[in-house]
Amino acid sequence: MPQDITLKITDRNGQTHEIQAPTDMNLNVMEVIRMYELAEEGTVGVCGGMAMCASCQCYVLNDVISLERNPDEEAMLWEAYHVKENSRLGCQIRITEDIDGLELEIAPEQ
Repeated sequence: MPQDITLKITDRNGQTHEIQAPTDMNLNVMEVIRMYELAEEGTVGVCGGMAMCASCQCYVLNDVISLERNPDEEAMLWEAYHVKENSRLGCQIRITEDIDGLELEIAPEQ
């Protein structure tokens, strides 16, 4: 039976939000950030989640998920600003029960 998971997301102003995200809607982290309006409108998910803009770049703050990136994500982050070792694109992180407890920080605007 699908359930909601808890994510802790720190916005660009340094405020941490503990939110619930549904696992049964095929969402990704970028869509959840937009859904909860955790970033100024028009600044996250500019490309619609196609791994083509890095506007949804996040820093992974705990070890709930792998830092391994897919080739499209790696290529986009190669060209992005503010990239760190723990950078991932929010649009490439699916909301599943496996990521319950994930802690992220939204990277500064590109």
